[in-house]
Amino acid sequence: MKNSTPAETTEFEDFKKVCSIDSLKEYKGKRFFIDDIEVAVFKIDGEVYALSNICPHQHTALIYDGFIEDGCVVCPAHGWMFNLKTGRMPADSKGLDSYPAKVIDGNVFIKVIKKELNW
Repeated sequence: MKNSTPAETTEFEDFKKVCSIDSLKEYKGKRFFIDDIEVAVFKIDGEVYALSNICPHQHTALIYDGFIEDGCVVCPAHGWMFNLKTGRMPADSKGLDSYPAKVIDGNVFIKVIKKELNW
């Protein structure tokens, strides 16, 4: 972040740089590990989306390898569809975790939120 103000620094402090925007191919996913969380990152028409890479169906780590259809990524293992913006399934049921993504100075930054278990 060039010449960032204190407010911008605080706003982006939890974001992690994962790659350059140019290293992402349109309509193809790429897998990253951020703080031990597996993330699938997609570039669709210049927009960047980040979702959990673990399909809830049988816990396969293949979302990054899915194909894009109607604003969704389709898991290649069993065909479950997830909205790229929200991670939700078409019937608006829970699906994948969705993570905020930003492009700053040609680099992609993702903010993952670790789930904390309260026993």
